[in-house]
Amino acid sequence: MTIFDPLRPSSASPATNGAELPTLLQGRATEKRESAYATALAQFDRAAQILNLDPGLADTLRSCKRELTVNFPVKMDNGEVRRFTGYRVHHNTARGPTKGGIRYAPTVDLDEVRALAMWMTWKCAIVNIPYGGAKGGVVCNPKELSPRELEGLTRRYATEISPFISPEGDIPAPDMGTNPQIMAWIMDTYSMHRGYSVPAIVTGKPINIGGSAGRFEATGRGIMFTVREAYRTFGWDFDGISVVVQGFGNVGSITAQTAHEMGCRVIAVSDVEGGIYNPRGIDIPRLRRYMREHSTVQGFDGADKITNAELLELPCDVLVPAAMENQITHANAGRIKARIVAEGANGPTTPEADEILMANNVLVIPDILCNAGGVVVSYFEWVQSLQQLFWEEDDVTHRLERIMVRSFHDVYEQSIRMNLDLRTSALVLGIGRVAEATQTRGLYP
Repeated sequence: MTIFDPLRPSSASPATNGAELPTLLQGRATEKRESAYATALAQFDRAAQILNLDPGLADTLRSCKRELTVNFPVKMDNGEVRRFTGYRVHHNTARGPTKGGIRYAPTVDLDEVRALAMWMTWKCAIVNIPYGGAKGGVVCNPKELSPRELEGLTRRYATEISPFISPEGDIPAPDMGTNPQIMAWIMDTYSMHRGYSVPAIVTGKPINIGGSAGRFEATGRGIMFTVREAYRTFGWDFDGISVVVQGFGNVGSITAQTAHEMGCRVIAVSDVEGGIYNPRGIDIPRLRRYMREHSTVQGFDGADKITNAELLELPCDVLVPAAMENQITHANAGRIKARIVAEGANGPTTPEADEILMANNVLVIPDILCNAGGVVVSYFEWVQSLQQLFWEEDDVTHRLERIMVRSFHDVYEQSIRMNLDLRTSALVLGIGRVAEATQTRGLYP
């Protein structure tokens, strides 16, 4: 196995003094979308073999505990009734109640939700918080829905999955296409069914109804805490490093903002419409203001337009794929010129791409470690909601940083002991903790 060596140069030198845009082949064939669930299962099988898990236990951990598919009607603004399909999946409950976001996207399907629920189980175990993994989603394009239609869809979906969720059993949160307002509608719907307010039913909700300070920023901050710790661990100079961020939603924009505040040079970012690039660095606070006004990074006058494909292949110190799964594949992994790939999204790198990146000595900080800041602060919010005792943002951020730093070293030190790449080490650590909890609990009946 080829393991990352901090003293061996990667296949391309990082951009530290300005990078030229790479020449890319035009008109590449669009790759067939690979199954996120197939990726999750392949990752599990590799780790289970290293752990030498009992076949029965491995089969149990490989499977989702519960899966719910719902089809429900929503009355649209024009008076028509449209049917939507939604999902909620619980992967594992050995270490505690399940936790996981709700995704609104046209691409949502049951296999994607299964994969995300499985990854959430390992993620919670890696950062050692008492949750199992869950995920939900609705097949829709939220940008095509009016606010009234979006509220109607959310409240009906919340009602449909209400037998599956509870503050003690399964706690949803925001994900791609959802936000604090949608969490507020879910909380209110669930509370109306119970006859009293239940703020602990969701996390990621607005602060004025029981949300936590620092929750919105948690994932992006956690990514950069982990990146900075990697630099410290390998003895590299962190000051002024170049950062590229794919995706400028909640995760990507906060990652870019945090990198900017840490003194990094963010040279490129993108959204669904494409990217922008400035080798001297982008004014991230000004870009975020522009994004709020225009809902896109396109047209920003402080950078040049590029495609998402071009953005991924820019020379840089750190590449943060913070958009969708399966962005780095066997087709483009050989052209990745970053020193570190810090996975802000879930499943952005396929197993074939992992092998290519390792061969090129590109360090991958895996999603189940790198982007775990969101679920860490979701846990903080859940605890605060149950106790009705709220923390200051500085306290939340310091607790988050401590957990992310500790978790990075748990994964890194095990990778050294077992001669593993960081992804496999993280999976072995997370799956091992869940397997141990499962064996400790025993079988019922």
